[in-house]
Formats: sequence, structure tokens, C-alpha cells
Amino acid sequence: MPAPDDPSTDPLRPADGAPRRKKKDARAAGRSAGKPAGKADKILRVERRTTTVAGEGEMVMLPSLAAPAWEFIHPRCARRRREDIEEVEAMIEAGEPDVAREELVWLLSECPDFLEAHLQLGLLALEEDDPKLARGHFGRAVELGFKALEAAGNPRPLPYSLPGNRSFFESAKGLVHALLESGRKGMAVDTAKKVAALDPADPLGLVQLAAGGGGGKA
Repeated sequence: MPAPDDPSTDPLRPADGAPRRKKKDARAAGRSAGKPAGKADKILRVERRTTTVAGEGEMVMLPSLAAPAWEFIHPRCARRRREDIEEVEAMIEAGEPDVAREELVWLLSECPDFLEAHLQLGLLALEEDDPKLARGHFGRAVELGFKALEAAGNPRPLPYSLPGNRSFFESAKGLVHALLESGRKGMAVDTAKKVAALDPADPLGLVQLAAGGGGGKA
């Protein structure tokens, strides 16, 4: 997937001189004394769904028992940090994007496969009219999703309607938008088609979004 072209657009690079919040220092110190997280606790994966499931805190009825679907199971380290994402959203609402960005970078340092954190960083970059940086954040989330799917044998469908899949699809939409803003329509179209194939209903309209973008680099 597309990635920043130079170190200045590294998605995990914090702002120069940005101080780490004391609250996070305390949390990190507390965790360091406990049992170390295993590798599996930090890796995104997918599971097969065949009936009503409790996914990411919601109950979802799949269309048919004869047509199983797949859902991303987010790492334990991400599931435990839902409140941190809520804090980030509150920071953004309060007009503190720099603090929110620092928080998100910290979260990714602890949990690299945290799709929601990559998504939020991409959205912040778009808000600041930096599609190149946004491309790196969104692209990483999409790359992680496809990596998890490949490890499971590339199963499908992967419906957007299942809660665990939403941050992946929303990151993909952000990536398509960032590619179009960067003048890379060809890559946007390819990305949209690849992601839409996982959920042919294409509820976020990725294919239409890419097709309607302006011309640019292939």
C-alpha cells in the first residue's frame, strides 16, 4: 500500500519536541510491572461468522447461515484502549489536534495493529490538508487488514456491517480520498476495486468515489 515518500511523513513520527503526557507515563509504568503481552495479543486477525454474533460490543445478524462471513478480531491491546480513542475524539472536538495526535502515536507504539488509531491519524492529516501523510496512515491500516486476510487464506466476504470490519473499510475510504487528492487516480481505482471485492455491496461507495475523482498520476 502507499507509504510516505520521505521520513518527514512517517506516520509514527511524533511532533518534534512534543512532551509525553504524564498520564500516559503512569499507565506505561503500571503495565510494565505486569505480565508481558504475548505476540498474539497485538496482532490483527479474522474469524468466521455464521450466525448472530457479538462483535465489538454489538449484536449483528448475518444474512444467512448458508453464507458465512468474516470479521476482523482486533488485538487485545486495541480492545483495551477503547476509552483512549474516546479521549482522542474529545481532544479533537475541543480543538486540540496536536495533543490527540501525540496520544494516537503513543497508542500505536504500544499496539501497532490498532486500526482505529491509524484511521484517526489519517483523518487528522486530511483535516490539515496533508494527503501525503494521510496516505501513509490510511495505507498502513489497509495493509494490516490485507495482511491478516492473507494469513487466513484470503477469505470473503468481509461485510462492512460487522462492527470489527468498519475501521478497515473507513481507512480504505480515507486512502482512496487521499490518493485522489494526491493526483493518483489509478492507484485510487485499484485500491477501491480490491477493497470493494471483500464486500460487493460496497456500502461506502469506494468504487464510485474513485471513478469520480480527477485525473492524475497512474
